[in-house]
Amino acid sequence: MERVALVTGGARGIGLGISEALAREGYALAVCGTRSAEAAAPQLEALQQCGGEVCYIQADVSLAADRSRLLEAVRARFGALHVLVNNAGVAPQVRADLLEATEESFERVMRINLQGPYFLTQAVARWMVEQRRADAVFRGCIVNIGSVSADVASVSRGEYCVAKAGVTMMTRLFASRLGQEGVTVYEVRPGIIRSDMTGPVQDKYDALIADSDLLIQKRWGEPEDVGRAVASLARGDFPYSTGQIVYVDGGLSVQRL
Repeated sequence: MERVALVTGGARGIGLGISEALAREGYALAVCGTRSAEAAAPQLEALQQCGGEVCYIQADVSLAADRSRLLEAVRARFGALHVLVNNAGVAPQVRADLLEATEESFERVMRINLQGPYFLTQAVARWMVEQRRADAVFRGCIVNIGSVSADVASVSRGEYCVAKAGVTMMTRLFASRLGQEGVTVYEVRPGIIRSDMTGPVQDKYDALIADSDLLIQKRWGEPEDVGRAVASLARGDFPYSTGQIVYVDGGLSVQRL
């Protein structure tokens, strides 16, 4: 049976790198994003060149109605779902000092980066359990895209750090609940990755990478680096490691003297 993957925010940045890696593995892809299908057309065409069927659904994971419509569309198109990648996320619209940041910004980031993925995962987990009970060989996988910001404090974007720390606990919770249901759950934790989100601070990171010991591997991470890690987890290369964090950060998280 063809394996099906849903990648949220899967038509740009890190999400596109993940979608490309899964397409090359032969997955049928459901890709969601907030842009229209017309706006995402160049990326979708590139994905189709990687092989496999690609379906795009315009949806905002922070909205309950959109999450329901998204899964209904996946079920109608493919009839199954084997892999969920919770990648969609945003940075604060304004990088404000911790003492000045607004509740509105906090609520927006939390809804998109944590609340939406949490309840999308809940709905997908129910569906995966249903599939497992109908077919004993069914194997599900959920991958949450976290961030080194779960551990590394950035006082100009506290809401983002708090949301990503929540993703870590979300991963542990769902891994614990689904361990006996044939569904593995992981967090992939990227570091400094070249994407739309890091574009506005590219000069800052260029300097840090070149002139400091921030990274052991002194280069930008690329969306492809994250995609390869996700594809490996989805493929089942780490079947006895549910609930774990896979770092894709060039050694940023390694403590050194």
